[in-house]
Amino acid sequence: MKWQEAQDAGAAAILNLIDQQKIRIGTCAWSFDEWSGPLYPPAVPSNRWLEFYARYFPAVEVDSTFYSAPPETVAHRWVEMTPATFRFTCKLPRELTHERRLRDCRAEFVAFLRALEPLAPKLHVVLIQLPPSYRPREEKSAFRDFIAQLPDDFRFAVEFRHADWHRPNIIRLLEKHRVCWVWNDTSPLNERNLAPFEFQPLTTDFIYLRLLGHSVTKYDSDGKRIHRYDKLLWKREAALDSWALRIQRQLDEIRSVWTFVNNHYEGFAPATCQRLAERLGFHLPLPAEEVVPPNERGQLDLFADAPPT
Repeated sequence: MKWQEAQDAGAAAILNLIDQQKIRIGTCAWSFDEWSGPLYPPAVPSNRWLEFYARYFPAVEVDSTFYSAPPETVAHRWVEMTPATFRFTCKLPRELTHERRLRDCRAEFVAFLRALEPLAPKLHVVLIQLPPSYRPREEKSAFRDFIAQLPDDFRFAVEFRHADWHRPNIIRLLEKHRVCWVWNDTSPLNERNLAPFEFQPLTTDFIYLRLLGHSVTKYDSDGKRIHRYDKLLWKREAALDSWALRIQRQLDEIRSVWTFVNNHYEGFAPATCQRLAERLGFHLPLPAEEVVPPNERGQLDLFADAPPT
């Protein structure tokens, strides 16, 4: 009996390891001044934060590409300073999604993808984050045309912020082109003790989940930041339980899960990553204090990623 129990335990451990390899949890951007101390040792200069981050997290969602494509030297540097197993996802620039609204932007789109080519060995997904004002009544035709011309050498995920896109024909469109429907959680703080019940179809062979929180946890009416995001400020226990359960239910059906956490979700994204990982059955340790020799310190924050909007 003991031998059988040990064998079962070993099989369960192997299965758990396989599940962990499917799941990558990281943060939305890595460059936050508030994280110097709580995450990054004070001796680590900001131009080495990504290198330090990548020792503990398997992936990051690059927010700076929402504003512009990275210069080639920067993209190469990101690849060089992260482990071989580390992965990036990048946002499509707002010029395409928010300004041009996916219309008449073929040349700009191709130029952006070309700029990402140095990241190709470690780039998993390009995120198409649409604004709340992007509605199918006005935009459906342009959206269909844009999705239809996506190249096969990148994988894409679409985040809808307007509920009118929650229709079977849009699900079928994304399924046809192997585009991921982004699951997100933008629920307000007064609902943090409730499990989210948003429209979350599975349209391809991976899950892309964004735990974002609500905009009122970011700015006040004057546009000033409300909080300092260096510790857990509010816990979303029921929501994390719910998301962990949804992920676990899909693991047999998909190739990978990509989950990215914003500071505005619980106050300190690295701690939220750790809390979600524990619910999924594995430990994601936060770094202990480390010391960088003075002669290795950088002088310019050239490779930082912009905080998300």
